[in-house]
Amino acid sequence: MSVPSGERSRGIGALVTGNLLGGVAVASGIAVGGLLLERLGGTSVAGLGQAASVLGAAVAAVPLAGVAARRGRRRSLTLGYAIAVLGGALIVTAAVVAQLAVLLAGLALFGVGQAVNLQSRYAAADGAAPGNRARTMSIVIWATTIGSVAGPNLSEVADRFGRWLGLPGLAGPYVFSIVSFALAGAVVTVFLRRPTAPSSTPSAPGSGQATPAAPSAPATSASGQATSASSPAAPSSTAPAPASGQAAPAAPSAPSSGPAAPASGEAVTSARAVGAVAALRWAAADPAARFAVVLIAVAHAMMVMVMVMTPLHMQHHGMSLQLVGVVISLHVLGMYALSPVFGWLADRIGAVRTACGGMLLLVAAVTLGFVAASAGEGSTLTALALIVLGLGWSVSLISASALLAGTAADDVRVPLQGATDAGMNYAGAAAAALAGPILAAGGFQAVNVAAAAILVPAVAAAIAVLRRGRAAAKEGDDERRERVRP
Repeated sequence: MSVPSGERSRGIGALVTGNLLGGVAVASGIAVGGLLLERLGGTSVAGLGQAASVLGAAVAAVPLAGVAARRGRRRSLTLGYAIAVLGGALIVTAAVVAQLAVLLAGLALFGVGQAVNLQSRYAAADGAAPGNRARTMSIVIWATTIGSVAGPNLSEVADRFGRWLGLPGLAGPYVFSIVSFALAGAVVTVFLRRPTAPSSTPSAPGSGQATPAAPSAPATSASGQATSASSPAAPSSTAPAPASGQAAPAAPSAPSSGPAAPASGEAVTSARAVGAVAALRWAAADPAARFAVVLIAVAHAMMVMVMVMTPLHMQHHGMSLQLVGVVISLHVLGMYALSPVFGWLADRIGAVRTACGGMLLLVAAVTLGFVAASAGEGSTLTALALIVLGLGWSVSLISASALLAGTAADDVRVPLQGATDAGMNYAGAAAAALAGPILAAGGFQAVNVAAAAILVPAVAAAIAVLRRGRAAAKEGDDERRERVRP
C-alpha cells in the first residue's frame, strides 16, 4: 500500500522518539540489574537477572509479531511497552520486599521493552526502498544511542532519588525506567497512527523488491546479497532475481486478500501469515536467511554474556558504581552511535560482507576482554573491549536484519522477524544464565573464551553463504562466455 510521505515521516519520528525513551528505560535497568540480583541471591545467580529479561523478550517476540501482522505495528509496540511498565513496577516491589522470585518475574516482563525496541526497526523498514532499507532501520536503532548512553549515567542520581522516596538501594533506576517506558508507549500510541506496511504484491524484477522464486536451491550474488530462495509452498515458477542484488526469495503461499485496514489507518499484513516454525523452516533452506537468523542470535548471545558480567568483574576489582555506569555507557554508545554508518555500508557493499566485518569485530572484542582480565588491567582496556563488542553487535544486527527485511513476501517476513528476535533473546537468556557460573568458576577470562566459542555457528553459516555466492558468480561468468562465443 502507498503511504503519504508526511505520514511516513511522522511514523519514523514516533519510532525514533520511542526508541530514545525506551533506551533510557532499558539501559537504566541493565546497569544495576545484576547488582540487585547479587544482593538478593549472590554472585552465582547474578546472571539470571539478564537471563530473565532476555527470556521475557524472547517469549514476547513471536506474539508481538502476531499482533503486528493482524492488528498493525502500533498496537504491537504499545502493548509491549505497557507490559514493560508492569515489569518495572514488579522490580521495585521486589526490592522493597526482598523477594528473589518476584524480582525475576519483574525482570522477565521488563525485558519485553527491549523486544519492542528491537521490533521497531522492522516497523521502520516496512515499505522502505530496498536501496535504503538498512539505512532506514539504522536511523531508528541509532535513536537508542541518546537514551542508552544517558540511562546508565543516571543510575547514581536515580538511586539517590529512590532512596529519597524511601525505596531500597538500586530500586531508584527502575522508577526512571517505568516513566520512560510509559512515555514511549504514549508517543507510539498518539503519533504512530498509520505505520507503513510492506506491499503484499511483489514488485517486478529489477525493482529491488522481493520477487517470488521457484522452489529451487537458493543462491546469493557475488556481492553476498541473496538472489533466490526455496519456497515450500510456492507454485513451480521461476522469476529472475532483482538487478540490485537484494533478496528475492519466495514465501509459503497465502491468500493475498485479508481484512481491511482498521479505521485508524493502521496497515496490517496478511491475516494468514505462516507460523513461526514454518517461517524458520523456510529460512533454513535459504543460506542467506539462515545466516541472518544465526548471526543475530549468536551476536546477541556474545554481547549479553560479556556485558552482563562486566559490572560484577569491575566491582570485584574495586571499581565504583559510577565507573561501571561510564563503561556500560561507552559500550551502549558502540552499540548504537554508528548505526547509520553501518546501515549505509550494508546498502553500499552488501549485507553479507558487512556482517562478516561485524563478526571480526566480535572476535576482536572478546580478545581484548581476555587480555584485560589476564593482565589485571583496569577500566581502560575493559572499556575498549566493551566498545568494540558494541560495534560488532551493531554491525551484525543491522546487516543481518537488512537481509531478513528483504528475503521474503509479507506472509513469511513478519513471522520470520518475530521468530528471529525470539531466537536472539533465547540465545541471550541462555548466555546470561551461564555467564554467572562461568565467572564464578573461571573469572572474566573464561567468560570471554566462552563468548568466542558461541560465534562458531555463525562462521559456518557465513562460509556457506560465501561459497554459494562464489558458485553463483562462476555460473554467471560461464553463461556470459557462452553468449559471446561465436
